[in-house]
This record gives sequence, structure tokens and C-alpha cells, in this order.
Amino acid sequence: MKQFKDRRNFIKTAALAGFGVGISAGSFASSTEAKKKPALPYTGEQVRVGMIGLDTSHCLAFTGMLNGETAKEGLEGYRLVAAYPQGSKDIESSTKRVPEITEGMKKLGVEIVSSIEELLTKVDVVMLETNDGRPHLEQALPVLKARKRLFIDKPIAASLADAMAIFAAAEKYDTPVFSSSSLRFAAGMKEIAEGAKIGKIVGADCYSPCEIEKTHPDLFWYGIHGVEQLFTVMGTGCSEVVRVHTEGTDMVVGTWEGKRIGTFRGTREGSHDYGGTAFGEKGTTPIPPYSGYEPLLLEIIKFFKTGKVPVSPQETLEICAFMEAADESKKKGGAPVSLEAMFKRAKKIKR
Repeated sequence: MKQFKDRRNFIKTAALAGFGVGISAGSFASSTEAKKKPALPYTGEQVRVGMIGLDTSHCLAFTGMLNGETAKEGLEGYRLVAAYPQGSKDIESSTKRVPEITEGMKKLGVEIVSSIEELLTKVDVVMLETNDGRPHLEQALPVLKARKRLFIDKPIAASLADAMAIFAAAEKYDTPVFSSSSLRFAAGMKEIAEGAKIGKIVGADCYSPCEIEKTHPDLFWYGIHGVEQLFTVMGTGCSEVVRVHTEGTDMVVGTWEGKRIGTFRGTREGSHDYGGTAFGEKGTTPIPPYSGYEPLLLEIIKFFKTGKVPVSPQETLEICAFMEAADESKKKGGAPVSLEAMFKRAKKIKR
């Protein structure tokens, strides 16, 4: 038990301090208020939202809700005004979507700009939507240096090391950032995670499609949806991962603090759905299925308003470590791999 606690403390310390990241979910807001920086939204003015990367369906979905004739409750006063289209440079499924999505954005009244630097002169806050996680660090840095609140769509990056570097930069420039899949905010997830429905969570099994993209660690590309569900319910505290891999399916088993077990099943054959089961002290319940982009967008706008991140850096980094540990377990034929080892490895990578 002592060994587990030591490992748990190491993971928490590495996640938040490995790159100088000593931040919590609410610390950005308090430090910003202390320095008396202007709060969003600005009184009497429309808050201008910018977008980087036009190669995912999220772009038109988010913009359609923000720029519609009648703003939905919770989205009032925010408008997507400018976008920089460049996303992935070599993933065909992404690059081929840019022209069509760009034209769709123009029809929604969005100005298309030629660089991130130009974008930053026209907007107050930014959504980084590039489908490819590899350029996210490079794309995020100028936004953070400009001290504009930033949402990064999943995955936050294509490696744990890059994710740690993003949070380190966010701390350096005192500018909040968060990343999430839309599955985290599905209707009913919060009640389960907080114990309001079945009491304290003792375990969970989650599943989602898990298409693999050769440029990313296997779960980063699409399996992250189900992994995000798993961590939403289980919380942080995973210490070890074991993965069983076949051509059509992945099964990843994580061991959490208190000897709790959480599993992720990633599918590439058969039915491709999202969901699972949560096990609590007072019963079991289905994990809610996907419920659209609106719940995520409402959280993004709330974050833009307050500067308070709805997902802690620690949890996002632990998700990345979980997914990298799953890849390492696959390479080792299903052997257990600790998250501690992934954080140690990431700390050695210079960014």
C-alpha cells in the first residue's frame, strides 16, 4: 500500500511539476484577478472568438451555434469572427476537408486569415481545432504568449511531452488552457462522476471507436473519446496499465488508487458506439452516450468568461500518460506499464 501511495504521489508531482507546471483548476482565475487583468466578456462589447485549424466537423458545428441568428442560452455575446485554416499537413483525412470547411466558414460570416499572428490581432479568445495533435504545441505557443484564453480540442497533443510543454507555457504566460473530448460533458456524466447517482465510483468499463492513425500513439487519435469518459468517471489516480491488442479491438485495463479497476475497449470492427458502465457503492448505471457538441461548447464559453478550467491539467496529463502506457504495454506484449515510467520518460524529452 505504501508503494502504491509513493507511486501515486510521484505521478501527481510529475504531472504538475515535471515542466514547472504547478497549477490547479482554479488557480489561473485567481492569479489573473490578483493582477487585475480585464475579465471576459468585455462590458458592452461582443467577445471575438478565433479558430485555428479547419479540418474537423467541430469547426462548422461550433461556429453554427455561435454565429446563428439567435444565440443559445449560455453562448450570448460570443461570435466566431476569424479563422486560420491550416491544420494537418500530411494526414489525408484531414487535409482534404480544409477547402470544404473553409468555404462553409465563410458562409457563416467568418474571415479567413493567412497566419496565426494575423488571427491574434482580430480575436480575444481562441479555439484550436486542428485534428492533428502533432502541431498543437507550435500552434498554441503564440496564443499563450499573446495571453489569450485557449481551448485545445482533443487530443491536446500527440505526446505526453508536448502536453506537458503546453501547460508549462500556460503557466509561464499566466494564461489558462484546457482540452477535452465532447464525451466528457454528455448529459448525466457529472452526476455519476460526483457520486450523486450511484455513490462513490469503485470501477468503470468504457468503450468507443478506436481508429488508429500511424502518426499518433494508437489511442490518441480516436480512442481518446472512450479514455476521456473513463477518466471523467474514475478521476485521476491511475498507476498502471495493461493492454491486449488485436486487429479489430483493444482492451486496456487500468489500476487506480484503492485497487479500483477501470477498463477501455476500443473498437475497429462491428458496431462503433460510445458508452459503458459505472460501478458505484450504491449500484451500477450506464455511462451516458454521446449527446452532441453543444454541452462541450457551453463549457468552452464558460471557460472563456471565467478563466476557470473545467478539466485540470493533472487529469489531462494523466490521460496522455495512460494512452502512452497503453502503447508501451502493446510493444511489450501486454506487460504492465506504470504511468510513473511514462512521466519519467517525458521529462527527459526537451521541447
